[in-house]
Amino acid sequence: MCLAVPAEVVELRDGDMALVQVGGLRQEISLMLLDGVKVGDYVLVHAGFAIEKVDREEAKKTMELLEELARLEGESEVR
Repeated sequence: MCLAVPAEVVELRDGDMALVQVGGLRQEISLMLLDGVKVGDYVLVHAGFAIEKVDREEAKKTMELLEELARLEGESEVR
């Protein structure tokens, strides 16, 4: 299964690269598939590439759901 994760762009870098933040972690990704991305935008990241710009509120809702899923999975591993 493949999953694209929403991330906030925190820094634009040379060569169509950017630094994004996902849940407190930072990662360098490629912006070569998108135009007009700015610091503060949210993008969907898959395999190190930003594949789509997304609305800030939708990105936050998705992150909350992913965090809840991770929490529930962690609880099931304890049992």
